[in-house]
Order: sequence, then structure tokens, then C-alpha cells
Amino acid sequence: MLVTLEGLDGSGKTTVWEALHDRYPDAVFTREPTDDSWYGDAVNRAIGDDDADPLATLFLFTADHADHLSRVVRPALEAGDLVISDRYSDSRYAYQAASLRTSELKRPMEYIMGIHAAFTRPPDKTIYLDVDPETAAARSGSTNKFEQAAYLADVRANYERLIEAEPERFIKIDATQSPEAVLDEVEAAFDEILAEE
Repeated sequence: MLVTLEGLDGSGKTTVWEALHDRYPDAVFTREPTDDSWYGDAVNRAIGDDDADPLATLFLFTADHADHLSRVVRPALEAGDLVISDRYSDSRYAYQAASLRTSELKRPMEYIMGIHAAFTRPPDKTIYLDVDPETAAARSGSTNKFEQAAYLADVRANYERLIEAEPERFIKIDATQSPEAVLDEVEAAFDEILAEE
């Protein structure tokens, strides 16, 4: 089973992901962009470059996703493991669609989803940590182009579209609560997900 953690920068995803290591020691924990491949290195360089072309950046993210799938996600799922990923394809749909909003692409999110449809492995469940753009920007420190409140407002709107399209896959959690309360809700959601499985 593949469970993904999604949300704006500063929503607490990585904190939750790290806390889940203790609760599910046998799970395969992974993340996107990857931090153990040259594809992930290229993505991180693009994230840090304010002049990086948004379309080129999309394809770097997509290459990293393809490599991640073939090298980590699919083998773990075939072995029957629980896979928990800090960010996955929904991040691409939400973030890169926001980056391409003013490009020549008429429907950036649909374009990105179309590219992925041919090869991706959709998550079984997605826990979405919801936080307003201003809080997210303040928490993340607004250190790069992806952490500005105006941009994050577009990203959040894209996530809302994804949730509306697949309400049965997403579990929405209020990430403005205390870290302990958020983690309690995430753990309860995982208990329910695994009980259904």
C-alpha cells in the first residue's frame, strides 16, 4: 500500500513523516524530490534557482518521479511493504501547475497529469495537511520561490481541486493545530487506512 503525505511547505509533512518512523518501523519511508539520486540533485538545484524555466523544472521533477518509482516505490510495493512518501505526484500537479499558470499551456494541471498518467502509480491514500498560505510561508521561512504566500495560495487552490476530484483518496487534516494534535489525527487516519486494508 502506498500512502502519501501532501501539503504546502510549512504544513508539517516532514515532521509527521519523521514521527511515523517510530510507529511503523517496517514501512519503507521515502520522499520526493529524492535525496539519493542525481535526478533529485537536479531538482533541488532548480528549486534554488529563481531563473529556472518552469517547464524544464517540471520535466526534472517528472524524471525524478519516474526513477523513484522504478528504483524504490514499485519494488517495495511488489514485496508487500507499506510505503510512506513525503510528497509524491500530487505535489507536482499542485506546485508545477501553479508555476506554469502564466505559461502558454492552457490547462497546466491537466497537462501534467496527462504526462504522469502513462507511467505513474497513484497513491492508495493521501493525507493532506491543510494550512493557509500565510501561515505556510511564515513557517517555511519564504526561503525560495516556492515558499511565497501568493504562490502558495495558487498551490492550495490546486490541491483543493485534486481533493474535490478524488475525495475518497484524500484525508484532510487541519495543520494549524499543535504538532501533537496533528500527529494524533495522522496516526488515527493511518490506523483506519490499515484496518481497511
